[in-house]
Amino acid sequence: MTPLLHLRVAACLDACDPSQKVNLTQSLYEDWCAGKLDIDRSFVAEKIAEVGRPEAPELVAPREVSRRSINTVEGRVILCHALAHIEFNAINLALDAVYRFTDMPIEYYADWLKVASEEAYHFTLLESYLHRRDASYGDFSAHNGLWEMAQITAHDVMIRMALVPRVLEARGLDVTPGILKKLAQAKDEEFIGHLEIIQKDEIGHVAIGSYWFKFLCEKRGLDYRETFKQLIRDYMNGSLRGPFDEVARLQAGFTAQEIADLNALEI
Repeated sequence: MTPLLHLRVAACLDACDPSQKVNLTQSLYEDWCAGKLDIDRSFVAEKIAEVGRPEAPELVAPREVSRRSINTVEGRVILCHALAHIEFNAINLALDAVYRFTDMPIEYYADWLKVASEEAYHFTLLESYLHRRDASYGDFSAHNGLWEMAQITAHDVMIRMALVPRVLEARGLDVTPGILKKLAQAKDEEFIGHLEIIQKDEIGHVAIGSYWFKFLCEKRGLDYRETFKQLIRDYMNGSLRGPFDEVARLQAGFTAQEIADLNALEI
């Protein structure tokens, strides 16, 4: 009997050890590409709760997360740890996008399993940077905002596609160029190399979210631009933090009109 996709995804989500989660996720994607997994359309996902994660890092309010100057080795280690935590959460978010929503086209599952595998790779890149500096994931505090958004959007795949890839992950597209400039001043070529890989892949991830958001809007007879603005009003207090990297967002499936909306705060 061919293994069921959603049961394999659940095992990945449940894994607490980061290395195990990474390995299970990458093996999952390999098996999917090899045609070894079936989709059970009758599968009913469990109510979303806390996902598998290690005891550390300690989760705190965003304002309590450790920060240091990027000009110091310690500051870059803390920054790398924060980004590794984002990537660890991103693995779970991509997996949950597969696990939770069982009535999507097969291409949807192929897209989000690919995203999960790439997020796992990103985590290993950042973890390697930490290890080379005698640090590990879990050494510093972190916050849980990404997974909280998964919980908020668990009831509707269209809202998930709008608010996770096109809001939270797109914010990474906006801030990474500035981080790269600071790392160039610090001459940290290793960190720069990792972030350049991540930025390129993340543009693709946001583009996948944009595609499926617009697909679902069309399927439901909704105007995607007005729907996105309404969701920002409903879930983000009517505004998003700028400035916005227009080049990256255009590559990631935003239209010029949508970016104009963001810049004018007409949302």
